[in-house]
Amino acid sequence: MEPAATAAPALAFRDATAADVAELVALVESAYRGEASRAGWTTEADILAGQRTDPAGVLAVVESPGSRLLTAEREGRIVACCQLEHRGEHAYFGMFAVSPALQGEGLGKVVLARAEREARTTWGVTEMHMTVISVRDDLIAWYERRGYRRTGRTSPFPYGDERFGIPLRDDLRFELLVKPLV
Repeated sequence: MEPAATAAPALAFRDATAADVAELVALVESAYRGEASRAGWTTEADILAGQRTDPAGVLAVVESPGSRLLTAEREGRIVACCQLEHRGEHAYFGMFAVSPALQGEGLGKVVLARAEREARTTWGVTEMHMTVISVRDDLIAWYERRGYRRTGRTSPFPYGDERFGIPLRDDLRFELLVKPLV
């Protein structure tokens, strides 16, 4: 007789508070920077060194009017997060992180879908916008499979501002991706 399949523990969603800042910084850093990030597929360790975010940056998102830092918890631990910011007719999606140990299990899809619903119902926006480092082909393809489209509009990477990391190459820029939410 085969053992019964066990379902993953349920996710609980809530807005982050100032008390969550240290845990959120650790989550974001683990998903994108350093050797620990290589356990997942979202690592930026080959293109950026240094930090991805810091406590002041996360706290600013948590406390900003018109902005939310949505967390997904499993068994009392934050395992994913994303920023939602109201920008008129659209919402901005950023600071998306999933624990590297849980990447590839579909958690990111669930969090992204929840973020889109929250933006639509909370602010009545009709589009979600995000920026992705243009050389992140696998990540951009992941978003395209979820309905985002490349716009070809780019903005410069903040070279020289170590709050966003230390570039390991000289061709980084952000590309705007957009998805209708209707």
